Amino acid sequence: MKHFLVEVTYAVPMDQVLENRDEHREYLKTGYQRKWLLMSGAQSSKKGGLVIARAPSLEELQAFFKEDPYWVKGIATYRFVEFEPAQYQDFIKEWL
Repeated sequence: MKHFLVEVTYAVPMDQVLENRDEHREYLKTGYQRKWLLMSGAQSSKKGGLVIARAPSLEELQAFFKEDPYWVKGIATYRFVEFEPAQYQDFIKEWL
């Protein structure tokens, strides 16, 4: 599996983000069920969100996010940064 930081940047006013947040979060549950997502949440700046993810490939992760309501409705843009974990807490060894 490859590991990624996914940066989500809102492209619309916050009221549109909030109107679609529940649907977005419900969709992300499918990523958690696949064990592709470790954590996700809004940035403190409220300009977007971050996701720590893994997937067999960048293309497969992008395909997953292309079905996210935020992507489908043009609410956010996504930037994918692949990285190789070098140090980590023992409790996530199994996930890595």
